[in-house]
Amino acid sequence: MPHAEDSPSAHPVEARPCEALHGRIAAPGDKSISHRTLILGGLTVGETAVEGLLEGEDVLATAQAMRAYGAQVERVGAGSWRIHGCGVGGLHEPEDVLDMGNAGTGLRLMMGLAAGYGFTSFFTGDASLRRRPMGRVARPLERMGATIVSRSRDRAPLAITGAVPPVAIDYAVPVPSAQVKSAVLLAGLHAPGATTIVEREATRDHSERMLRAFGAQVGVEAVDGATRITLQGQPELRPTAIRVPGDPSSAAFPLVAAACLPGSQVTITGVGMNPMRIGLIETLIEMGADIAVQDPRDEGGELVADLFVRGGRLRGVEVPAHRAPSMIDEYPVLSVAAACAQGHTVMTGLAELRIKESDRLAVMAAGLAANGVAVEELEDGMIVTGRGGRPAGGATIATHLDHRIAMSFLVLGLLAEQPVTIDDIAPVATSFPGFLDLMSGLGARFGA
Repeated sequence: MPHAEDSPSAHPVEARPCEALHGRIAAPGDKSISHRTLILGGLTVGETAVEGLLEGEDVLATAQAMRAYGAQVERVGAGSWRIHGCGVGGLHEPEDVLDMGNAGTGLRLMMGLAAGYGFTSFFTGDASLRRRPMGRVARPLERMGATIVSRSRDRAPLAITGAVPPVAIDYAVPVPSAQVKSAVLLAGLHAPGATTIVEREATRDHSERMLRAFGAQVGVEAVDGATRITLQGQPELRPTAIRVPGDPSSAAFPLVAAACLPGSQVTITGVGMNPMRIGLIETLIEMGADIAVQDPRDEGGELVADLFVRGGRLRGVEVPAHRAPSMIDEYPVLSVAAACAQGHTVMTGLAELRIKESDRLAVMAAGLAANGVAVEELEDGMIVTGRGGRPAGGATIATHLDHRIAMSFLVLGLLAEQPVTIDDIAPVATSFPGFLDLMSGLGARFGA
């Protein structure tokens, strides 16, 4: 069947109950690492060779933005890219508005990059991205000397005139956010002296790892219960070879589907196992999922492993709130697992989910309830009560242009008694092109 990933128009898809999943698959490349690879590669002088780059719409928007800044970004094969950069400080003013599509990570990182240049960059995005607040990134960049003009409530479209040079700052991140941290670090590349960030709650550290891989001096130390990250500005970044690991946030969907279907046996190869990204795996194991971590290895500074999962029965748990930063994007599909588990699953500390591509707490709670699942929406989370088997299903879900909402309810349809329909498959292309084909290869059943 034709897939809506290939079409800009809305395309409903029905997920039908299936008995078990079997097979061996590779997760698509990590979205966070793919964005950062394109940006940092564009700040070197020479060629950065990349394998396994995610070719979803979000990452392609960042690739096009880097071209607009003057970097040479070329696709040479499936997942294989070559980047010839302009050096730190060497990018030029884009000739047009930069359309970041649905890429919230891409926009926030590009804001940090733009803050280091004396010209003006204009950014916009799709309807979903234009609703998302950018103030938490704008405030520290303004402290570094950038001038930022946006729509009301700090929303795109927005314009950034950077500082030459930006001012190195010591910044305590008020809420856990790897995107804010990374934006400040990217601006700090252009600042003389040391830019320091203090995190009270650790967030994913891909930026720190990758900056080191490209030759920047980045120090990380624990101070008074917090993490202090210090970047020495104005480095000469060197090209390097990058192999992008599989995205644990994308692997989450086949992982949950297989874990909840008794009789399933699925291997997902090459999944990134960064300690700040494995909260879902830890939680599923606590719920009783049979998941084996096989062949752990280091690839380009990131821990990678294969995941082997057998289907079975899950039980409800209370997920520690402090785990949220390590699995913030996985809570929608975790709530699907909770709908199949026996008993209560309590998830809190998730206020961040209200300002994603959609209000994910409200949308997931409403969608689960429509499919016969007992759910209580909290201000910063939800409580899902499963009955230890298949939920009823049968509903049609509005995706609200949110790829993770779409994929989560497609997984629910595989696990439910009755099919579940989403109103539009198109948003899935932002992070997981080929999702339907990959899942169908394991035995999933979809229809128009």
